[in-house]
Amino acid sequence: MSHVFHRMPADRLPTAVAGDGPYLIDSEGRRYLDASGGAAVSCLGHSHARVREAIQEQAGRLAFAHSAFFTNEPMERLADHLVDAAPGDLDRVYFVTGGSEAIEAALKLAHQYHQEAGEGHRRYFIARRQSYHGNTLGALAVGGNQWRRKQYSPILMDVEHIDPCYAYREQQPEESDEAYGERAAEALEERIAAVGADQVIAFVAETVVGATLGAVPPAPGYFKRVREICDRHGILLILDEVMCGMGRTGTLFACEQDGVVPDIVAIAKGLGAGYQPIGAMLCRPPIYDRIVEGSGFFQHGHTYLGHATACAGALAVQQTIAEEDLLTNVRDKGALLRQRLEARFGNHPYMGDIRGRGLFLGIELVADRGSKAPLDPALKLHGRVKRQAMEAGLICYPNGGTIDGRLGTHILLAPPFIIDDDHVEEIVDKLDQALTGALGEAGL
Repeated sequence: MSHVFHRMPADRLPTAVAGDGPYLIDSEGRRYLDASGGAAVSCLGHSHARVREAIQEQAGRLAFAHSAFFTNEPMERLADHLVDAAPGDLDRVYFVTGGSEAIEAALKLAHQYHQEAGEGHRRYFIARRQSYHGNTLGALAVGGNQWRRKQYSPILMDVEHIDPCYAYREQQPEESDEAYGERAAEALEERIAAVGADQVIAFVAETVVGATLGAVPPAPGYFKRVREICDRHGILLILDEVMCGMGRTGTLFACEQDGVVPDIVAIAKGLGAGYQPIGAMLCRPPIYDRIVEGSGFFQHGHTYLGHATACAGALAVQQTIAEEDLLTNVRDKGALLRQRLEARFGNHPYMGDIRGRGLFLGIELVADRGSKAPLDPALKLHGRVKRQAMEAGLICYPNGGTIDGRLGTHILLAPPFIIDDDHVEEIVDKLDQALTGALGEAGL
């Protein structure tokens, strides 16, 4: 009997005991190709020697020193590395232990920024429906997935939500990609007008939407228009790159491909590749300077901020990505994986859409390709796909509620940056096996 309070207590889980590149191995010796990186975390796979050695070496010298008393060398070096690689003038890094903490820190910093400017009347965040920003109460409040929010809605702060930029379901047949991007961004302008521009703190959005929509990229020009709207109204732009950042889409920061620089960006997951828990928030000089020149104190903190061992591991991860030019492999293998998915599933009767960027790809399943009608949620097809994939030796990230928190089904793929052509073929073959088995099990 396990005494662990697992996130899904009824599930009987295999025990992971070892890693071998992009594979995980359980206690019975079964190998699983990790085609989702867990939850888009394990970008270097599960046995990278350089990262292990960096962690061991740092723990042997200094594992932890509280950030209220000391800085530490790995934290300073990792911050320098991130700032050197960041777009625009993002030049301050606040280290935390995960994505939800990074979003919480971003929300608090945005609020305090306006407070210190004498704009304490600003009280609303605007975010998007079907977004996911984490599971702490602040992050859950800005998140727009109704299923995740419902249980805790009585204790969540009020947040305004607009429609996502979701071309597969929202773009009109006659619209160009650019025209749709413009129209989708105008939803923010309209909501600001309804709430009152002087009441809004920030707009919060995933650059490429991950877990809840399944690797949905923005339409061309969408974020440039959003940036213009925010600037005109004195509203901060917070981009959530916890899942899509740190190289996952083919550039270190996903927003580089959209030609925008946020005021604050949250990162995690691929920052440390799962070797140690770590996340971070980066901000621009006007945000940092207002705090320093005002109260001089960011009224926020956690015990393990800037954890020396975690920062040493993350620095080794980021140095490896840069020195081994793994972002080129992300772009190349991402293009190949998408090509192979389209070749295998492009005419599949239940295939609605294949989308994404780099090694961050989503497949949306539908009951009818022509009408885009969703599958019956009672089938719980996403759960069947996950189970069948595990049996085939493949880890993928299926989810339900893609459209509104209840309807819709998608599969998210986010394999490690180190995969080769053979791994791509293995992913497609095993996914085909899993999908066929799941559909048959569901009577489809």
